[in-house]
Amino acid sequence: MITRLSGTLEQVREGVAEVAQPALGVVRQVLLPAYLGPRLIARLGEPVTLHTLEYLDSPNQGASFVPRLVGFAHPAEREFFEVFTTVKGIGTRKALRALAVEPGEIARAIQSRDVRALQELPEIGKRLAETIVAELHGKVDRFALPGPEVRVDLKPVRPPRDGFEEEAVAALIALGEAKSDAERMVSAVSPRSGASTAQELVAAVYAARAALVR
Repeated sequence: MITRLSGTLEQVREGVAEVAQPALGVVRQVLLPAYLGPRLIARLGEPVTLHTLEYLDSPNQGASFVPRLVGFAHPAEREFFEVFTTVKGIGTRKALRALAVEPGEIARAIQSRDVRALQELPEIGKRLAETIVAELHGKVDRFALPGPEVRVDLKPVRPPRDGFEEEAVAALIALGEAKSDAERMVSAVSPRSGASTAQELVAAVYAARAALVR
């Protein structure tokens, strides 16, 4: 089983990262939970380490199976994913889409029995949110604790500063982006963008996003 993967991040698009390992002559595809893609934008072309979970996927629900890798920034994120997918009705693919925010936020919602917050996640309706709380309450408290451990292998994402970065976040929200996505994109892109105004930073964010789908 492949539990850790290091290489050069060549591409991130549609929830899949491509990590090149020149010494082996291979490029591996790694499925990503939804929250992780934006954090990787600023790392294209750089060395990364992903902590991986390997499973067998049956695309047509038949007898044939394809090995897949799911990647995380830290073993704790992978462990949360394994616990999360024990809930009845949450398979690997659904969990990848549902994890639109970092595991710590979801764990805190479960810890506080916040069914409404869980319903905000993609793929999670009221009944499934209630099931998540019923099955995982008391089992994910360790993931809800704040700490830097979930970001040690990737460039830390800092919150937007006062000033033009906050203006850029507000502009992105006005353009239809979710607040969490806008903050995450601005935090990831701003340090490398060279932008000095909100308008330039918004343009850099969308340029980075466009690069993911080329």
